[in-house]
This record gives sequence, C-alpha cells and structure tokens, in this order.
Amino acid sequence: MGFLLRWMFAFALIAATFNPTEWNYVRWAGSHFSDELPVTVLLGLILFVGYVIYLRATIRSIGLFGMALVFAVFAALVWVLYDRGLLSLDNSDLNVWMAILALSLILGLGLSWSFVRRALSGQYDIDDVDE
Repeated sequence: MGFLLRWMFAFALIAATFNPTEWNYVRWAGSHFSDELPVTVLLGLILFVGYVIYLRATIRSIGLFGMALVFAVFAALVWVLYDRGLLSLDNSDLNVWMAILALSLILGLGLSWSFVRRALSGQYDIDDVDE
C-alpha cells in the first residue's frame, strides 16, 4: 500500500504540472501569469518542492543509472505492446499520459526503494552524516 500511495502522489505531481488536458499548471500559468503572478509563483514553488523531494530521494536511492533502467524497462514494455498490436502510438494524448506514467513510476519507485530493499534483503539504508 505504501508504494501505491507514493506512486499516486508522484503521478499527481507530474500530472498537475503538465498533462494533455487544460487542467495543468503549465497551461494555467501561461494564461494567468500577468494577472495572477503571486498565485502562479506560489503554486510553482509548491510543485518545485515536490519535485525536489521526489528527485532527491530517487537519485539517492536508485541513482541516475537506476532511473534509466526503470525507464528502459517501461520503454521495452511499450515496444512489446506496440509490436504485438496491443498499443497504437498514433494518439499524442495517450503518449503524453504514458510518459507521465513512466516518470511517476520512476519517482514512486525511487521514493520507495529503501523499503523494497529492506523487505528483500533485510538490510537498512543509512544516510551518511557529515560532521
């Protein structure tokens, strides 16, 4: 349940920033930047904090190579589905949603990796502390 919740928050963060509908920060900020500048900056900073939390945890837990590996597995899955005729890549909106799904899975897995590793190996991750 923990991974699902972390993944859902990552999905919501990315989808709130940009998605193919009109309900996203990028489109809203583009059309309301001049008349709603304080709200635009506030919402942008809140999204930025969310990205900092997720990206920092993901880079510390699985690293850039792990992020690339998860993305490669997702890309290979899309390739197999396309090759078997189960997925069409003609719909640009669907492609954007699949990219949001892939990125949110990377961030959700990165935030949950310490828990997964501990469950699989029985070892705890300990952060280095500078003194």
